Amino acid sequence: MIPSNKNSLIVFLFSSYCICLVKSIELTFELQDKAKDCYYENIEKNTSTTLEYQVVTGGQYDVDVIIESPTKEILYRQVKSQFDSHTFVATVSGPYAICFSNEFSTFSHKLVYMDLQVGEEDALPGIGEQVTVMTQMETTSQDIHEYLNKIIDYQTHHRLKEAQSRKRAEDLNHHVALWSATETIAILLVAIVQVFMLKRFFTEKSPTQIQYKSMY
Repeated sequence: MIPSNKNSLIVFLFSSYCICLVKSIELTFELQDKAKDCYYENIEKNTSTTLEYQVVTGGQYDVDVIIESPTKEILYRQVKSQFDSHTFVATVSGPYAICFSNEFSTFSHKLVYMDLQVGEEDALPGIGEQVTVMTQMETTSQDIHEYLNKIIDYQTHHRLKEAQSRKRAEDLNHHVALWSATETIAILLVAIVQVFMLKRFFTEKSPTQIQYKSMY
């Protein structure tokens, strides 16, 4: 996958890999305010592709998403979406564009997670090639393989939710601390004004006291 913006901060959770199975790209990148980042992937015709994304932090946790074919056909469009998953089959071979836009935001940048899976996952080596019924050991191995893949997906989603919740908690803690400091300063100012006013009441002399003092 080739990013169109070289300056965007890209943190690879799992770098591009192909382990004799399905080609998958998982990455988390920072999307600046008023910015649009596009990523391109060469996909062969009749290949099933799944895009999954989620806004981890920033603003209202929303971005605009577009998937565009090599013929400039819009295959998928979402406006101010927080997360979603979309599967499509490539009609032509060539570079497909996946664009994330934060152009509607004036000051908040976003942290976006993206998972792109190109092609169907192959069976385990030696299992998909046979024509006979699978043995119990082969069936168990296939089940374990599928469960492990689900566990990886669950762990990824839990990490994203944990990061999102932590960011919200940190923002809330910051606002609470700021509000508490403001209230503390206000209370101190009121206390100082009250002490000053009380001191002034007791130090000022009344007209009767002034007249009595002038007689002596």
